[in-house]
Amino acid sequence: MKLGTPCIPLGLAWSSPFVRWQGSLADVSSLDLAAAVTRDALARAALDPTVITRLVLGWTVPQRESFYGAPTLAARLGATDVSGAMLSQACATGVACLEAAAATVALEPGAVVLAVTTDRTSNGPVLIHPGGARPGGTPDVERWVLDSFERDPWGGTSMVATAEAVAAEGGMTKEELDDLTLFRYQQYRDALADGRAFQRPWMVPVNIERRRGPALVVQADEGVHDTTAEALAKLAPVAPGGVVSFGSQTHPADGTAGMIVAGKDRARELSGGAGIARILATGFARVEKGRMPKAPVPAARQALSDADLTIEAVDVIKTHNPFAVNDLWFAQQMGIDPEAMNPYGCSLVYGHPQAPTGARGVAELIEVLRRRGGGTGLFTGCAAGDTGAAAVVRVEPT
Repeated sequence: MKLGTPCIPLGLAWSSPFVRWQGSLADVSSLDLAAAVTRDALARAALDPTVITRLVLGWTVPQRESFYGAPTLAARLGATDVSGAMLSQACATGVACLEAAAATVALEPGAVVLAVTTDRTSNGPVLIHPGGARPGGTPDVERWVLDSFERDPWGGTSMVATAEAVAAEGGMTKEELDDLTLFRYQQYRDALADGRAFQRPWMVPVNIERRRGPALVVQADEGVHDTTAEALAKLAPVAPGGVVSFGSQTHPADGTAGMIVAGKDRARELSGGAGIARILATGFARVEKGRMPKAPVPAARQALSDADLTIEAVDVIKTHNPFAVNDLWFAQQMGIDPEAMNPYGCSLVYGHPQAPTGARGVAELIEVLRRRGGGTGLFTGCAAGDTGAAAVVRVEPT
């Protein structure tokens, strides 16, 4: 989708830390997490919630009372006269929410849209589907998170099987995947340097009051392993004869992320003089069955085409890469160096809560561009169902 006028005020794209599943956030509703972190993000930017005119809420894992998710979240933030859509597009939800917010602003230039994405893969719900004509109404049981990881009902394969298929087509070896994975961990360590100087401008700590005992506080990503070349080499492939190990793929996580989207002049005002990130375009794509890691390529090409740009015009590339395979394939197809992508880390390292993953990727992308004095950035990633999503932004400091 060609955009150009909707903008994110600098300082108003944020993410919580991501926590490996069954960690500190395992028993926290993703809606409670979203309310706490979004409240603190708006307060930190001195943004009065009453200026918000619309909310977009992205999620992929149901929580208690999520039927009322958007209006309830808005009310808990102090925007009691605001509601909006709830979107779910698997791992593409972050970009889908960004696009929905931007499209609203393009049609209503005075709008100020809050896009919030939140998910908890820990303790995912177990759904009981009535059995209908079965004897005694014996129900079907669906594990919402685990069953979705294990099998695509259309493709008939697991997610890791899609990575193995693309790795075979790309002629990738386990050693190549391990080497790139190790490099991604080194990039992530750059984000932790100098007291996490890169993360602090956009990462909002979790601070949730509890009925008993001290508040639950999470200051930084939790559960990132100290990966080494030797440890990666020792890990066997998940599938016999394959090349993808548990080391060269991401882990499920819990977290939330969000952003404000407004017209150019309003966004500059809301940034307090810090500048804007102009949303130039978004792109979505679907590839052949069972080839999910390929999808970021056509999604990126669509977004770049709509932005009237080529890959050579992009200053920074960030990806959602549940498998190292994704980045090697993207680099092969786009003719770029895989080590030139993902400065300061990516979801391969810090985990994947699904809906918030893309929103965090965009927040990180904006910060990288801000630190270099501005420029054009591309975010792209794959999603369940052999799909991909991408966004192109241009940071313009004042």
